[in-house]
Amino acid sequence: MADAINTILEFFYILIGLLAIMTAVRVFRETSHPTRFGTAAFWLLLGVVFAFGNFIPYIIDGILIVLMGCLTMFKQVQIGKIVDVDEAKAEASARKIGSLIFVPCISLAVIAVAISYTPLGGQVGIGIASVLALLIAIAITGAKPKTVFDDSDRMLRQVGTAGILPQLLAALGVIFNAAGVGDVISQGISGVVPEGNRLAGVVAYCLGMMIFTMIMGNGFAAFTVITAGIGVPFVIAQGGDPVVAGALAMTAGFCGTLLTPMAANFNALPVALLEMKDANGVIKAQAPVALLLLVIHIALMYFWAF
Repeated sequence: MADAINTILEFFYILIGLLAIMTAVRVFRETSHPTRFGTAAFWLLLGVVFAFGNFIPYIIDGILIVLMGCLTMFKQVQIGKIVDVDEAKAEASARKIGSLIFVPCISLAVIAVAISYTPLGGQVGIGIASVLALLIAIAITGAKPKTVFDDSDRMLRQVGTAGILPQLLAALGVIFNAAGVGDVISQGISGVVPEGNRLAGVVAYCLGMMIFTMIMGNGFAAFTVITAGIGVPFVIAQGGDPVVAGALAMTAGFCGTLLTPMAANFNALPVALLEMKDANGVIKAQAPVALLLLVIHIALMYFWAF
């Protein structure tokens, strides 16, 4: 089963890579694009990493990722000319389709959750659900293949370089843990948190998860490091239930996700897709809720974990 899962996942990675390569070809053909070669190179490199990353030496993957970072650093990746939406046609379609437009979105979530309870797991579930939701959307809207490719290209370009941030940050979390960052954090916290003080330990655990998630942009990447550095010695070692404390710590980290531009898929992506003028508009709207939820998490962990 593990081999089958890996094969299916590899298929989805190849699909993503081919979409990125398609965008690279489209950009390269735009002679009026202000950073034609840099933008095309970025999408081509990303496509190669996604589609063929497991089939080439890892050192080559690393070099390609560094090159992508250099292109981004020197502002060589720009949107360029994308296929505009026909507003009149869009409004006519909206009136015709109505609430059915939400069916693909709901289907994606329902199918993904359903498959996650099978031996295939959640990752495969998301991939299969995405493909099926796309087919459902095509069936409902009657969209032609060209429209699918045009919209896929538009989405990739609008998201831009922020689209690869979650993957890079998740990898960074693994590197931090292997490098012993958790031990360093634990030593630093030990001089601040009073020994045996459960409340202080809980506050440090939840607050640490939130702050480190803001830095990493990913609660999963922060969880291993902060749990090893703070959760185990200052909460679980004091008698805290590891299941309850761990679950609440993870969701406390998501409070940080609501407060950081590093969480590109949550905060930068909506800004790009909705073309918002305020780059931090989503974060500003979420901040009060995030801080309130952090306080609630601290209370729940203190009373439920002990």
